[in-house]
Amino acid sequence: MRKKTDNAITEGVIWKEMLKYFFPLLFGTFFQQLYNTVDAIIVGRFVGSGALAAVGGSAAMIVNLFVGFFTGLASGATVIIAQYYGARRQDDVTKAVHNAVAVALAGGAIFMIAGLVLAPWGIKTLNTPQDTVEMSVLYLRIYFIGMIPNLMYNMGAGILRAVGDSKRPLIVLILATFCNIVLDIILVLGLNLGVAGVAVATIICQTISGLFILYILTHLDKSYKLYMSKISFDRNILIKTLHIGLPAGFQSTMYSLSNLVIQSAINSFGKNAVSAWAAYGKIDVLLWMITGSLGISVTTFVGQNYGAGKYDRVRQSVRQGFIITAIFTIMLSTFMYIFRMPLLSLFTTEEDVLAFGDVMMCAMVPYYILYISVEMCSGALRGMGEAIIPTILTLTGVCLLRVAWIMYALPLRNQITTVVYSYPITWTVTSVMFLIYYFFTSGKKLKRTPSL
Repeated sequence: MRKKTDNAITEGVIWKEMLKYFFPLLFGTFFQQLYNTVDAIIVGRFVGSGALAAVGGSAAMIVNLFVGFFTGLASGATVIIAQYYGARRQDDVTKAVHNAVAVALAGGAIFMIAGLVLAPWGIKTLNTPQDTVEMSVLYLRIYFIGMIPNLMYNMGAGILRAVGDSKRPLIVLILATFCNIVLDIILVLGLNLGVAGVAVATIICQTISGLFILYILTHLDKSYKLYMSKISFDRNILIKTLHIGLPAGFQSTMYSLSNLVIQSAINSFGKNAVSAWAAYGKIDVLLWMITGSLGISVTTFVGQNYGAGKYDRVRQSVRQGFIITAIFTIMLSTFMYIFRMPLLSLFTTEEDVLAFGDVMMCAMVPYYILYISVEMCSGALRGMGEAIIPTILTLTGVCLLRVAWIMYALPLRNQITTVVYSYPITWTVTSVMFLIYYFFTSGKKLKRTPSL
């Protein structure tokens, strides 16, 4: 069933439409990250550095491992929806939406059980400082109770973004974030629940987000409207989703696993280093918000235009995405480097923690520009339905190289900077590999009709 529709992504001025799409997506990502940032500020300032290490250290890494895998898996669903929507195959859009929601519900249930059972093992495996183990396990177990609404929001927002709607997910996140701030104040400062209060506040707000996104999807008059009674797996679409999503999920998992190795190495330097890494992680997320949002933008623009057979617009989308990302990255790097100490001081006033944070930021922030090719090329390749080779490139350039660096370089020079420099080194290697593969592959893929 094909219908003519005005679609700015496949017809408008690319850089203008990309920025219109990007900014709501960026602000949405900002409010999503504000959840954790507010948590970190409150526990760091009013509970202590041990609580900050528990919320932002090993527990956060494990959460990122699970949620990152699902986000990669969900990208398979959103790419399929974007391609069908660009090709105006409305019946297939409907099937893909209901299949995607089924994946989110099943994935949320599996992750919830796995997180509750494996939390103590995961925390101890990461060489977490003994004085933060109990708080980390408590935070992690409470967090995983809310995994179903968490994944439901992420998938629902992905569906809306796949068809070009990045504004309504933003509105939902703004509401949920302000709710999170109020609950943090009540549960942590008012009722003195500490780490448990932060975790409870987070899952309540994730539930609110999930319910709101379900309401939006079920009250549409579009091909991507959700009917609760029709939620089910579609075998053909599920296979296509997994073909793209599983490699993307493993790619995200590899990032998280390598970060777990990094976290374990950071843990060996003691509580102050862990607290500094947790605080820097809340600042560092500004980069990932921008590059991640632009990566999703490029994936959506490439996916829809690739589905529509508009290959010249695919190339332009990638090219203009690169330029926009480079501009934002340079501006952000400059700001973060100059104001690194005031930014770190938002999270802690302890001099030893600030000293570690200063070293970390000086060793990483100037090199952010080295990463953008990874985000842009992988986003473009996902939009064209290519996922396996990018996963292999990530495995080699990020995961294996980063782990090897920690195994062999750190014993030779046991300093915090040795750990931190693993990032810019692996960014450089992986960027070069992605650029070579993208230019080789895009020339072939953009000469033939996409297989939907």
